[in-house]
Amino acid sequence: MTGGPLAGVRVIDLTTVVVGPICTRTLADQGADVIKVEAPGGDLLRTMAQGSRHAGMSGKFINFNRNKRSVCLDLKHADGMVAMRRLIAGADVFVSNVRPEGLARAGLDWSGLSPLNVRLIHCSILAFGRGGRYFNRPAYDPIVQSLSGVAGTFERATGEPRFVPMVMTDHVTGLIAAQCIGFALYRREKTGKGEAIDVPMFENMASFVSSEHLGGATFDPPVGPSGDNRLLSPDYRPLPTKDGYITVGPNTNAQAFAFFDAIGRPELKADPRFSSAAVRTAHAAEYFEVRRQGLAQKTTAEWLVIFEKLDVPAARYNSIDDLLEDPHLNDVGFFGAEDHPSEGRIRRTRVANVFSGGAREDETHAPLLGEHTVSVLAEAGYSQAEIDDLVTSGAAIVPPSS
Repeated sequence: MTGGPLAGVRVIDLTTVVVGPICTRTLADQGADVIKVEAPGGDLLRTMAQGSRHAGMSGKFINFNRNKRSVCLDLKHADGMVAMRRLIAGADVFVSNVRPEGLARAGLDWSGLSPLNVRLIHCSILAFGRGGRYFNRPAYDPIVQSLSGVAGTFERATGEPRFVPMVMTDHVTGLIAAQCIGFALYRREKTGKGEAIDVPMFENMASFVSSEHLGGATFDPPVGPSGDNRLLSPDYRPLPTKDGYITVGPNTNAQAFAFFDAIGRPELKADPRFSSAAVRTAHAAEYFEVRRQGLAQKTTAEWLVIFEKLDVPAARYNSIDDLLEDPHLNDVGFFGAEDHPSEGRIRRTRVANVFSGGAREDETHAPLLGEHTVSVLAEAGYSQAEIDDLVTSGAAIVPPSS
């Protein structure tokens, strides 16, 4: 491995679908050697997502599992579990989103692994935190969106509860898990000792929503209603122009007053509902209505020229497909091309964050199921004859062409 702040860190990744793979992709993108351990059927995301050229290599799997190596082990087979523990013994980090009871039965919980490797950072991504009545229940993103109030924000805004059309709670929790692992690695540098980390989806998302929307309910007793009325306005969205949509964000007085001038409503600068940031917040519905009416007067392109001159934050509306042609993303080379060994030409997104100390230099493709089983087991000290025995017994799996 070369480059990146996590170069030299080895991660054993026993995660599937999105929340765990987002965490471990983040670590891999920063130089960690992430060994993705998959069951014989492979990560569910290999087949459940839309779009693929070959079975087991969906577009979503490719995007969430770059820069990793895949080892396929049957952990229900005694020799497969021996191999797994051997890998963990030489690792810095173990990450799992297996339910806690299942992890404990397999002996892969913190109490089962810490004697094996005292420097191990053991990260469990949970649906629900320990000690609560939901602990050990199964959950996916929509369950957490529903419980945590994410869907409830839509009901407050539109009258109907909805899910964010992304697995947002998986993304947010996965990134928090990667952050926590970084914190624990830093502490280990000072103490020499590993530790266990629990990262629960529900509690993290409840914190996410509450930090934004507790509002007056922050105080006991409440001094006002919960909810940020700006964010819960039905017009908190891209607004229509003559020929499309635009999003504006005039928040400071200078920006708001310039916006009023631009839409031909300079008198609003003295209107007691709009004369300061505080009163514009209190009258968010009326302020958004002013925006909606004003923006309908011109085309998106015309507004963008005007607002750039006035230093008013504004952006055109991009559809998902528009992202592929966004001029700024093209300027920074966000979308690149990769020749995948099995999938041919694919798009690859660039790692967005930049470290002056250097980045990973050996970016690799999302792996085939078991693509690195042989090489990783050899690194762990297995002889070729021992690896052949593991494959013959079904404890380890390699791709058909291997």
